[in-house]
Amino acid sequence: MPIRDWPCAERPREKLLAHGAQALTDAELLAIFLRTGVTGKSAVDLARELLADYGGLPGLLAADQRRFCAGKGLGAAKYAQLQAVLELSRRYLFSRIGGEDALSDVQCTRDYLKLRLYGSPHEIFACLFLDTRNRVIRYEELFRGTVDGASVHPREVVRRVLETNAAAVIFAHNHPSGVAEPSQADLRITERLRAALALIDVRVLDHFVIGAGEGVSFAERGLL
Repeated sequence: MPIRDWPCAERPREKLLAHGAQALTDAELLAIFLRTGVTGKSAVDLARELLADYGGLPGLLAADQRRFCAGKGLGAAKYAQLQAVLELSRRYLFSRIGGEDALSDVQCTRDYLKLRLYGSPHEIFACLFLDTRNRVIRYEELFRGTVDGASVHPREVVRRVLETNAAAVIFAHNHPSGVAEPSQADLRITERLRAALALIDVRVLDHFVIGAGEGVSFAERGLL
């Protein structure tokens, strides 16, 4: 049944306007973005199928153009729109953590890093470079690995810190398995990086491990 024939209170757009975006499921939000379905399927039906095919919203947002455009009657225009929405979300969160109180909202920093890293099939080690007032200078992905891990080189990290003139850093990496618990290897590399950066008076303020659910903050766990 087309969405226009649904009861008004059940239509995604009307539901959002009446109760706010937080009241909608992932499929309903995606349906508003899609606007229309395909033959025999409403936008909500199509959204549900897409989320099932990609294993959820993170997998869909991380899909490359070839795979996205290969099925469901979706083309390059929809892919471009989806990527634009994703980038707007990233820039919004980056602006939130880039101001005077960059570290006052740990959850916002966590959300930004999750939007950047979650859903990647490979392990990525990234860094937020901060100035003397803990304002974000830039975000950069420093190392990429396989699903088994990334090789992190302290010398390269020190070089990038000097090039950006950072006074402090926040590290982050993802666990493609979805399990966000820090490993012993994560703890060891963090300590190695802290020791290397201490030689040039640069502080390591946190290290986030991004997986399914909430990302883990080393600082919150007392691991730094």
